[in-house]
Amino acid sequence: MKSYTITVNGVAYDVTVEETAGNGAPVAAPKAAPKAAPKAAPAAKPAAASAAGAVEVKASVPGKVCKIEASVGQALKAGDAIVILEAMKMEIPVVAPQDGTVASINVAVGDSVDNGAVLASMN
Repeated sequence: MKSYTITVNGVAYDVTVEETAGNGAPVAAPKAAPKAAPKAAPAAKPAAASAAGAVEVKASVPGKVCKIEASVGQALKAGDAIVILEAMKMEIPVVAPQDGTVASINVAVGDSVDNGAVLASMN
């Protein structure tokens, strides 16, 4: 019998595996209630983030960057498109939340992004 700790979606499970005689019976079963997995260290920010502005512009959906509409240093009004994401075969504009200047663009065309990922920053 061997014991393992397996982490699934950030939750650690203790599992005991028994060797069988080859009869096809299941060999793994949870042994105890899940325990919290240790927190990972925060990821290092990209070099562009050092020049980042005070306002982060985040993805509202997971998708793929198909266009970058703004450039660093460009003045924008609230509602102007910064990045266009493709999600579920639709193009979704990510817009400036307020008037300001683009301080950084943190993605490139073709990048896949998760919901809440920082795409750009503004001052």
